[in-house]
Amino acid sequence: MTADAIHVEVDPAVDLVNPFARPIGPAILVIFGAAGDLTKRKLLPALCNLWSSKLLEREIAVLGIGRTALDTASYRERVREELAQFATQSLEPRVVEEILERTHYLQGNFDDAKLYPALGEKLRELDAQCGTKGNHLFYLSTAPEFFAPIVEHLGRAGLTKEGGAPSEASSSGWKRVIVEKPFGHDVASARELNERLRAVLHESQIYRIDHYLGKETVQNILVFRFANGLFEPVWNRLYIDNVQITVAESLGVESRGGYYEGAGALRDMVPNHLLQLLALVAMEPPTSFAAEAVREEKTKVLRAIPPMTPEEVLTHAVRGQYGAGTLDGTALHGYREEERVDPRSSTETYVALQLRIDNWRWAGVPFYLRTGKRMPKRVSEIAIQFRRPPLLLFRATHVEHVPRNVLILRMQPDEGITLRFGAKIPGPSVRLGQVAMDFCYKEHFHQAPTTGYETLIYDCIKGDPTLFQRADSVELSWEIVRPILEVWKALPPRAFPNYAAGSWGPPEADALLKREGHGWRRIEP
Repeated sequence: MTADAIHVEVDPAVDLVNPFARPIGPAILVIFGAAGDLTKRKLLPALCNLWSSKLLEREIAVLGIGRTALDTASYRERVREELAQFATQSLEPRVVEEILERTHYLQGNFDDAKLYPALGEKLRELDAQCGTKGNHLFYLSTAPEFFAPIVEHLGRAGLTKEGGAPSEASSSGWKRVIVEKPFGHDVASARELNERLRAVLHESQIYRIDHYLGKETVQNILVFRFANGLFEPVWNRLYIDNVQITVAESLGVESRGGYYEGAGALRDMVPNHLLQLLALVAMEPPTSFAAEAVREEKTKVLRAIPPMTPEEVLTHAVRGQYGAGTLDGTALHGYREEERVDPRSSTETYVALQLRIDNWRWAGVPFYLRTGKRMPKRVSEIAIQFRRPPLLLFRATHVEHVPRNVLILRMQPDEGITLRFGAKIPGPSVRLGQVAMDFCYKEHFHQAPTTGYETLIYDCIKGDPTLFQRADSVELSWEIVRPILEVWKALPPRAFPNYAAGSWGPPEADALLKREGHGWRRIEP
């Protein structure tokens, strides 16, 4: 069944261009790392999209902070050029000009204490000039080693205090901090970072971001599960055989070799992206869509995942590193030939895990997670594979195999939902064929392309932490991967590379599922 065959009814009260209830603000968005890649590719285009959709109050200002020697005028010209290159939507000239008018720049080193009194003075100036009422959102788009020092400097300068008098350094209004990933590199570092941030900020002021949660399909998981009586009754171990979460990238490490050498695929993707997706799929129904109700149910899922024993790590965790290969006829070199990578590196670029959730809903259902670079296709999806029906009914027919029903939630690149089920092939004999009902967000809701950061920035200014991680959630995620990191560190280096660029990973990843009679869902290139 094609997407055109599905009729989607939309409440006429819902404005698809502007789906939010109201514009938000006033506020100043302070971006530490204003000259960086994330800012030009994601943050500023996201702000333009919000402005174009009339989701920001006019009392909005942007203050970029960076080490690059620029003034406000030259930074605005730089932003103009970057928006022309990286905007996800066709922006009207008026939109660009109005954002540029509200954009300012302050040069300084993040670890220089002298920067922060100057920042306080600039914030007071912009509050008076732009009517932003002392509401300040600090976005830490920097290297991880600067997260805690920046917050500590902000605290010492009085810039994180909420509700102060206008004459004080912070002035009145709320103060919030968005922390980019990675949030630590193991349990101890994550706990230390949490402690240092909470020595300055209240937990309600800290927004630990995961940009995957800004994708519409990810947010729709909750609505799909809990707004449809058809699916939630079978969303459990009685009907679901296994769950597969795939986040694959066709690119290599590109220019991130230096970072990736110290991180690897496990640290880079599993504690945040993949475990957050798992939590959304596996959580119990919250009492409401209030932030704490949703976050508490997600955290309960992480608590119910028992950390692997060392023996389980050897049988339930697979790592790989890509070597030379081809993709679409193009020759690709291996990870060890990438820029700023050790030619004898043992860093993994691929991870596959089998996890279990020890609760009443999911006991006995394996959750398979995989992520890797230089895969045949860039794709993020969750495949819910249902139990196979008995074959007895079909034994006197030509049917030798009854495929599983599969529900596929696609996050990228084509956001949507697919349901695969069996149907009789026309003819005098009983033969089964697979039918797909497919729903694509872009086709049905006609949404303009976004960066994935629009909702997250909007929610943070609004003060809604639903899509952001709590401190305990972050630490629990690292506890889940801790034994894997420890065992892999203790083992001798693997014989890398063990999969070719352009393939779906090492053969051990297929064996991981085959042991229990399963196989990875085939994803067409």
